[in-house]
Amino acid sequence: MTADIHSIQAARPAMGLFERYLSLWVALCIVAGIALGHLLPGPFRAIATAEVARVNLPVAVLIWLMIVPMLLKIDLGALAQVKEHWRGIGVTLFINWAVKPFSMALLGTLFVGHLFAPLLPQDQVPSYIAGLILLAAAPCTAMVFVWSNLCEGEPHYTLSQVALNDLIMVFAFAPIVGLLLGVASIAVPWGTLLLSVLLYIVIPVLAAQLLRRSLLATGGEPALKRVLGRIQPVSLLALLTTLVLLFGFQGDQILAQPMVILLLAVPILIQVYFNAGLAYWLSRRFGVAWCVAAPAALIGASNFFELAVAAAISLFGLGSGAALATVVGVLVEVPVMLSVVKIVKATKPWYEG
Repeated sequence: MTADIHSIQAARPAMGLFERYLSLWVALCIVAGIALGHLLPGPFRAIATAEVARVNLPVAVLIWLMIVPMLLKIDLGALAQVKEHWRGIGVTLFINWAVKPFSMALLGTLFVGHLFAPLLPQDQVPSYIAGLILLAAAPCTAMVFVWSNLCEGEPHYTLSQVALNDLIMVFAFAPIVGLLLGVASIAVPWGTLLLSVLLYIVIPVLAAQLLRRSLLATGGEPALKRVLGRIQPVSLLALLTTLVLLFGFQGDQILAQPMVILLLAVPILIQVYFNAGLAYWLSRRFGVAWCVAAPAALIGASNFFELAVAAAISLFGLGSGAALATVVGVLVEVPVMLSVVKIVKATKPWYEG
């Protein structure tokens, strides 16, 4: 019973100031990054050249500061609860791993590769598509706790689903990305891709779980909550700092093509609403309780944008179109997911009827 209470508490965080206004902070980072990149090109070039095996060291540190605190919230022990919500978990796994990456590859090719191609820098079109694929290939592992809380979702389902997705991601992320980049006729730097999986999935998951177990063993749940409270602002500040760097390198391109961000947002928006709607509808068809179906729709639609940003930087560079495309995902994530929360709550009578 104590473990259940702890799971519920861990899966029901409050939505803080930074999370609530994340899109505003991202917009401010766009302005700050573009301005600083234009005024201080020297320091930005120096940061860009600090690489080892195509991994930018300053950005790698920032990304670790982003990812590890979020993974620290995940209890892989929740995998034991999978059987309690197997239908809802089955729906979400289907959306996350069999639908979302492939639908994004299709939408990215259709919109960015064809319909919007004349309006975009031609040399960056393949890179934009790659960034969209990276964005969709990893399901969200952190913010979904907030979305589940807001829609009054079943916390045990959310916790077990996220833990299972994290485990699958260790093995499935690289093959899916490699397959889809190949289908999109984009050269796959396999060495860098596998290094990214090791650096930004395997090692952070292991480090976070070891730290989590150590904290729980020495101070219990209160110790874990204290540490999470202290490092959560660090995680968000690291995200915002990374965005400033990204837009510092992308500034000239954005100023030359101000419609790029808007055009890249179109397939992302379509993909989010399509996957959320499909997960919600399938849950109803399979008789899943609304308290599971609501977070299932949100988990099915949201992206692990921190990992996408990290992989895009490692694979294609800080100034690439892929990095920019993943950042557009960050920009639209919060307002779009909040709208999905409102939709599933407003349609609860229809769902249960």
